[in-house]
Amino acid sequence: MKRRGLLPSPGELVFLTLGSLLMGFNVDAFLAPAQLATGGLTGISIIVNHWTGWPIGLMMLVLNIPMVLLGYFYLGRMRFLTRAAYVVLLYNISVDVLARWLPPAGLTSDILLSALYGAVVGGIGTGLIFRGGGSSTGTGILSRILQRRTGIPISQIYLATDGAVIIAAALTFGWDKALYALGAIFIWGLVADYVLDGPSTIHLVFIVTDRSPDVASALLDELGLGVTTWTAQGEFTGEPHRVLFCTVGRPDIHTLQATVRQIDPEAFVAIGHGHQARGGTLRLGAEFDRPRRETGRQESQEAAPPDGGA
Repeated sequence: MKRRGLLPSPGELVFLTLGSLLMGFNVDAFLAPAQLATGGLTGISIIVNHWTGWPIGLMMLVLNIPMVLLGYFYLGRMRFLTRAAYVVLLYNISVDVLARWLPPAGLTSDILLSALYGAVVGGIGTGLIFRGGGSSTGTGILSRILQRRTGIPISQIYLATDGAVIIAAALTFGWDKALYALGAIFIWGLVADYVLDGPSTIHLVFIVTDRSPDVASALLDELGLGVTTWTAQGEFTGEPHRVLFCTVGRPDIHTLQATVRQIDPEAFVAIGHGHQARGGTLRLGAEFDRPRRETGRQESQEAAPPDGGA
């Protein structure tokens, strides 16, 4: 019987296909013409192509085969193999196929534009592959294996592998192009994270206050925010406090801060970024029933209606 999830679903297949084709287009349109070796096996192939003239896609395919086999044994067996093999074949073959249709000099002669758009297009492609349940191939596979086997943070492994490629690129193409490639790697990662997780559209707010009923009521009545509370204790003073938690959109951040400051100037407010909140969010002006409680004198142990985070 076929294992569930062994093969990509139709939705995953769309993401894997679009991401792989975008990655192949990116190499031919921006990276290779500008000699931007942005780390990994792609960067190694661009460097080797400069010295030997061997097709970039073919070299990537040859170098990726042992990496995929390593991933099969260490990262997930058949589920990993089906997705990784599909991405490798489509990505690497598309590099040499699309090179026949795109200008040899790329879409622009400006190296800054090549680095910028190469990073954006590459980041989108990588994010789509991750969303399809795939994995970055090449040195990305090797880095994940080393991280599991040694415990070294994967960021340090990436720094070592990509750093070695950047140094090789500097010795081959010059430091200017190597530094452009280094900047492209940074933007590439940001774009990939954005595509994978989406924009940071909400903020997570923690409020430590001794006037929690007043603050909670104000946030509920003025901003339409559900608030969850719990009891905490300050380690330095040993005094009990109440912690309020809610999620708020970016446009309401300053209003929330001003509201809390007006009610309790001594309140501690910590605001963090979040990507998604689901369920239970109240809308300003919406009709809802809630038990009325006395504020300012007695602190209720009952939280206001919960929002998406609680």
